[in-house]
Amino acid sequence: PENPTFSNTIEALDHAGSRIAEVSLVFSALKSAHGTEGIMAISDEMSRLLSHHRDTINFNPALFERIKVVYYNKDSLDLSTEQMMLLTKRYTHFTRNGINTSVATQDQLRIINARLGELTNQFNKNLMAETNGYQLIVSNKDELIGLSDAALQAAALKATDLGLADVWVFTPHKPSILPVLQQAQNRKLRQTLYEAYYKRGNNNNEFDNKMVVTELTRLRMKKANLLGYPHYAAYVLEERMATSADEVNTFLMDLWDKALPVAKKERETMQLLMSEEGNGLNLEAWDWLYYAEKVRQKKYEVDENELRPYFQLPNVVQGAFDVANKLYGLTFKEAENSFPKPHSEAQAYIVSAADGSHQGVLYTDWYPRTTKNPGAWCGVYRKQSKRGGAHVPPVVTVVGNLSKPNGDLPALLSFDEVNTIFHEFGHALHQLLSNTLYYDLSGTSVPRDFVELPSQIMENWASHPQVIQDYALHYQTGERIPTELVNKLLESRRFNQGYETVEYLAASLLDMQYHIQTSDFDGDVDLFEDTYFKHIGLIDEINTRYKSTFFKHIFGGNYMAGYYSYIWAGVLDADAFDAFLETDLFDPTTATSFRKHILERGGSDDAMTMYSRFRGRKPTIHALLKQRGLM
Repeated sequence: PENPTFSNTIEALDHAGSRIAEVSLVFSALKSAHGTEGIMAISDEMSRLLSHHRDTINFNPALFERIKVVYYNKDSLDLSTEQMMLLTKRYTHFTRNGINTSVATQDQLRIINARLGELTNQFNKNLMAETNGYQLIVSNKDELIGLSDAALQAAALKATDLGLADVWVFTPHKPSILPVLQQAQNRKLRQTLYEAYYKRGNNNNEFDNKMVVTELTRLRMKKANLLGYPHYAAYVLEERMATSADEVNTFLMDLWDKALPVAKKERETMQLLMSEEGNGLNLEAWDWLYYAEKVRQKKYEVDENELRPYFQLPNVVQGAFDVANKLYGLTFKEAENSFPKPHSEAQAYIVSAADGSHQGVLYTDWYPRTTKNPGAWCGVYRKQSKRGGAHVPPVVTVVGNLSKPNGDLPALLSFDEVNTIFHEFGHALHQLLSNTLYYDLSGTSVPRDFVELPSQIMENWASHPQVIQDYALHYQTGERIPTELVNKLLESRRFNQGYETVEYLAASLLDMQYHIQTSDFDGDVDLFEDTYFKHIGLIDEINTRYKSTFFKHIFGGNYMAGYYSYIWAGVLDADAFDAFLETDLFDPTTATSFRKHILERGGSDDAMTMYSRFRGRKPTIHALLKQRGLM
């Protein structure tokens, strides 16, 4: 009842709802990693209730009046930078959610918000069902020529899990499909599995996502219009480092114009190799990775099967832990068996700071299962904050779908999977090292196009020779990976960058194209994609990394009008890592600066301001182009 102050209104609101926030975080993390039928049923039931709950707060005029009083008097309150950021974020949160609109408009927004939650749930359920529901069964081993022993054993183990004998089973999960696309001589096998992966959510069955995509696109546009924005991208980008759709599209197309010619040269190289084989065939999308691997082996003498024995999962994880120890003094001790775990396959680590004090808890959960969403991610069971004046340490989880042990073989990873571990661990460090006062500003509560900096910079250590030779130990002999093999790996990393950049940029541009719509989307998802990709000149041999119907980032997650963030952050991470290369890989001064100005600050200050404090200047694109061999 007292007059509004920063303490009794803004801080009080940050502290409010702590119980439901705690429960929701735990539930959400479980739903993604172990979405049983019971959990998914609860999710369906709670989606509308939670949406209504949020809207009831966001459309509370009496509450907003209190916030306005504090906000309009902010210059006289002597607030810290973090307090000012919390106040501004809270005020804009209400205005961006429609508090200043009419009651009739708010009623429309309530209906839209509830439906958006339902549709996002439906998209993810359909994608999980489609991914888990497909198995390609092969009974003739002659059809599998070229596949490594590890890939064959994984397929045989999958068959055993399904109660099948003397056959090999392949699925659209990445650890199953990638070895086939890279190694299998059987072109029909590659095509069949590739098309199964690529048509997920687009098979005109009960799990088809085309209408879900259509309705999500229409409702997002309508929501943006009701809030006074020309399109949904304008609404989203208002709070990003990139502040407009034009800025994002210009950035992406500049890179596109540099990457597409490189991809075309790569296509010529692989088509020439196909022609030399005398089969008279033209390169197709399901051929690209197979012939890229052949070129890689021929040009760089690097064979994926030669590398895997050195990348045993526990050693790679320990390698990431060792980097964090050298940079930030953190130690990771596996918890006792009695420690509560979200799933029997998960591992738990007690994380301690350099002085031995408790820093937080880290869970890891690496292997595919039918109740787990595809892909890899970092989440939290509890966010860091200083609610009530006491430091609340974070509980973080890193989840993946990586190659699992096969019989007598341990989990041996591709180098892409190694990068995945370091990437998601970078997100975990952002959460674990967070040191903010306020819950709403902690950890990864930063602009979407800034959040990938802490994760992507860790990939630079994953591929550095000094680090690789610490964790890459042969699973049988314990010998360190030979220097010659490391050098070949690093030389080959620049190969196929045209392809990798183009397929990523195609998805980023597609995301933006959906969200700059200013009139009702007509609903023909396939035509929409085909027309746009023809317009920008995407070559037939490369498909977008994600087609709409399995583009989980933007239709099943929170990256709508934001998938470009990975390469935007790529500019930041390449530029930031150069700061270490200019001094030392584990330079304590540089590491302390990165921790102090980036990792600890969460979203407590402007993102570009934080980066500039660390680097002493704004980022430049030079390091990224050099890193990818695009200059």
